[in-house]
Amino acid sequence: MTPQRYLLAQAYNNAWANHRLLNTCALLSAAEIAAPRTGFFPSIIHTLNHILTVDWLYISALEGNCIGSAAFEPEIPFTLFSDLAREQRAADRRLVDHCRQLDNETLAARVSIPRATHVQVEPADRVLLHLFQHQIHHRGQVHAMLSGTSVAPPQLDEFFPSDPAE
Repeated sequence: MTPQRYLLAQAYNNAWANHRLLNTCALLSAAEIAAPRTGFFPSIIHTLNHILTVDWLYISALEGNCIGSAAFEPEIPFTLFSDLAREQRAADRRLVDHCRQLDNETLAARVSIPRATHVQVEPADRVLLHLFQHQIHHRGQVHAMLSGTSVAPPQLDEFFPSDPAE
């Protein structure tokens, strides 16, 4: 498998896992989504917003027009789950579309990400790997938080199959 195909598969799997997680969270009441929980962020809605805002940061950087700290203003851009879900799906489509266009040149391209004290510069392939790892990490936290709700957490650990019948 080429690096391009691998990263595209990761983008599809990322969108699929987000889809499953968002569909499960949609079954929760607004109170359950916002309720205080144990995790890096204090609620499901807060954690889902963090996943989205970091997506905005990295995807915009990969696209060549990094929005920088504006991605986090406000820290929780969507208090309504339906708005958050819509925007996460849009970000997932952007990421898949970006990964469809990857070639050796775009994978090696230097990506600039403004930080508080410096501009981080990384090759695009490493930014993508970090983005996927970030998503997995925080989806896992939401998955654990769901264990304390009225809705069972969805299966997220199966890789997106290449054969729809699998």
